[in-house]
Amino acid sequence: MLPDIDKLLELQVADKEIRRLHEEIAALPKRTALIEQKLAGTKAHLEKVRTAAKSDDANRKKFEANIKDLQGKISKYRDQSLDVKTNDQYKALLHEIQFAEQEIRLNEDRILEVMVNVDVREKEVKAAEAELKAETAEIEKEKEDARKVTAEDQKKLSEWNTKRDALRHGISEDILRQYERVAKFRGSGLAEVRDHKCMGCQVMLRPQTYNEVRNGETVMVCESCSRIYYFNPANEVKPEQEVVTVTGRKRARPKADAPQAWFYRPDYGEEGEVLLVFTNSGGSSTRRIYEMHTGRQVGAVLLREGTYRLAFPEDLTDAALRLNGHWEEKEIDEWGSEIPSNALDLLHKDLLAIRREHRASHKDHSASPAEQPAAR
Repeated sequence: MLPDIDKLLELQVADKEIRRLHEEIAALPKRTALIEQKLAGTKAHLEKVRTAAKSDDANRKKFEANIKDLQGKISKYRDQSLDVKTNDQYKALLHEIQFAEQEIRLNEDRILEVMVNVDVREKEVKAAEAELKAETAEIEKEKEDARKVTAEDQKKLSEWNTKRDALRHGISEDILRQYERVAKFRGSGLAEVRDHKCMGCQVMLRPQTYNEVRNGETVMVCESCSRIYYFNPANEVKPEQEVVTVTGRKRARPKADAPQAWFYRPDYGEEGEVLLVFTNSGGSSTRRIYEMHTGRQVGAVLLREGTYRLAFPEDLTDAALRLNGHWEEKEIDEWGSEIPSNALDLLHKDLLAIRREHRASHKDHSASPAEQPAAR
């Protein structure tokens, strides 16, 4: 690998970490604002409860003052009754006294209601005060933690910026300009080449381009996404991943209980010949469909509950042929919308092996009737 590419890979790591730290630092004020908002809500609730308690106390005092006024009126009416000279005057004063006494009882009832409310309000105030105290302590701790994280992030950011500056000085200006221009718009300026494909935009490479990237003698740029190519030999397809085909020995059979299963269908509706892959995981299963010859994905990934044999019985017809093949779910996701050529070739070879076995089996069965007359 070219020295500039090595340094660009390190630079990309630094850029990603710097971007992550910037996002985390920018998110902390928002988090603090949410914390303050939560505390403000608790304070508002406490103030509301206290206001209600004050209102009850004010009503109690008002009703007590009403009773005192009414008692004064009754005393006055009784004094006046001693001086009246007619029955009508006496009855009028007596009526006023009875009305005042009725009003006193009504105010006393209201005071009793308020007193019941006072007990409830006191409990509500105490509960709200306790909640505010506990929440304030918790929020202060969260804010302190946020301040520590911010300080630590600022320190790391400074270190990564220093490292980034040192890496930039050791890279060719033209290559660095290309990397930074693409990274600004696409989030990354480098793309790994794996299995004849650009892993940045999932476009297949021409064989010549693929070989040039593998050789690592010149800097190559993707014609589709403009990212700078790099090749990691460690991610090459391992020999043990290849499917065993029929070359003088019997074809290997896929395990019946394997969590992943590939099938060939020659009659899949309008699509005709397709490859289906089912993957069991955590009580559910997924299904992907690919066009047989191009490897292009047909439709979206379908998820259903249960193992694939129970979840997708309509796909497992008599015409379906089980193929050898297994790739990690993460790797299949990285394929994007197309099976890479090397994986597609392995599946095609295994299908060819199945057909050879079927032809050989058919010959054996067709030869048996011809041999019987000669045996008589």
